[in-house]
Amino acid sequence: MNLMIALIFNTSLASLLVLIAFWLPQTNTYQEKSSPYECGFDPMGSARLPFSMKFFLVAITFLLFDLEIALLLPLPWASQTNNITPMLITSLFLISLLALGLAYEWLQKGLEWTE
Repeated sequence: MNLMIALIFNTSLASLLVLIAFWLPQTNTYQEKSSPYECGFDPMGSARLPFSMKFFLVAITFLLFDLEIALLLPLPWASQTNNITPMLITSLFLISLLALGLAYEWLQKGLEWTE
């Protein structure tokens, strides 16, 4: 019964907060707010310049190794279990998969900074 009360209370509170956040802000726009920069300065050039692929390359590489760290983080605690074989197989598979992906990216010259 306590679980049902908590679920109903949390659902109603979340719905109430979503409705308040939807209806509370004022929707009047004016010239400075609708400009590309809200800092008050006039833009020097076009705001629609294309990004260099280097930014995306750095972002994808960061996500790859951040994912590796996030997935390998529980390994010190998992190594204290009695049955260590599945943990080692899983971690070695994960590390080898990420290393193969990095090697493939390196061989395809995806990590080159020059265009």
